[in-house]
Amino acid sequence: MGEQTDRLDVQVSVGDQMVLVRVAGEVDIATVAAFRSALWSAPARPVLQLELSGLRLLSAAGVRALLAAHLRVRARGGELVLVDPTPVVARVLRATGLHRVMPILEPARVVEAARRPVVTTAQLQLAA
Repeated sequence: MGEQTDRLDVQVSVGDQMVLVRVAGEVDIATVAAFRSALWSAPARPVLQLELSGLRLLSAAGVRALLAAHLRVRARGGELVLVDPTPVVARVLRATGLHRVMPILEPARVVEAARRPVVTTAQLQLAA
């Protein structure tokens, strides 16, 4: 399932607990309708994960669509998570304050967190 224009490609994968939306290209005034349509048509799951590693441009129209999707998902009890934004998109997210509103994961941090050993309270007490 997906939306594609000459400047935007959106692919949607649906799992039991998560919907993964991969976005590549540019989200601007000309492509935001396809972007919004893909986000709105994603089935309700606890997590809507938006993979942004292929996104070269996120305009103000795209920011509005992201915020609206975040509010819509949250109203259904879910969470919108942004994954691996490109440096250009990460700057837009910081400049608009969206980095404070929705979680942003970078694959290197996800892998690092998964490799980090879990320390229990009992282990901490033994070390002291």
